[in-house]
Amino acid sequence: MSDVPASASPSPGLARKVLQALRGEVEQLRPRVVLVSFLGAVLPGARVGLLRLAGFSIGEGTQVDGMPRLTGGELPLGPNLVVGRDCHLEAELTLELGERLTLHDGVRVGRRAMILTTSHELGPREHRAGPITRAPVTIERGAVLGARCIVLPGVTVGEGAVVEPGAVVNKSVAAHTRVAGTPARPVLKRPSP
Repeated sequence: MSDVPASASPSPGLARKVLQALRGEVEQLRPRVVLVSFLGAVLPGARVGLLRLAGFSIGEGTQVDGMPRLTGGELPLGPNLVVGRDCHLEAELTLELGERLTLHDGVRVGRRAMILTTSHELGPREHRAGPITRAPVTIERGAVLGARCIVLPGVTVGEGAVVEPGAVVNKSVAAHTRVAGTPARPVLKRPSP
């Protein structure tokens, strides 16, 4: 006779949910992305080439200071990341690629910035995380994203715009505008070049 009460045994429904959750986690493993991230950490001069080998479109003259943390989306992730020419991506970035993320030519992304293309709606009180939503993000030519800023799904950061460090961008930013705060709000309209 078992010392475990019958009520402590997992129900078939619970076991099925756990297996589904585990299957979802295993499906999220992306061996090529994991390998590229590892090699990029130990071979810093090869980061851009490794990202290209993994299927990402990275323009000439782009500098990657540290391998970005790449998450989200369906396999393959490659088509969901397009980086233009002469961009500068600093270290410890998180790029969530559930939808397309486009960084046009000359974009600068500061250390520990996060760019997300997937979120969820607010659900009812009993379960706050509602249905998943996905929307592409576009950072236009010459824009600058400061350190530790967060860009949320569906946002376009306009040409030459500046997102101050730590800002949370939940709405599109007009060209040549400087934004700061949580949520990000315009603090200065810059003259066009």
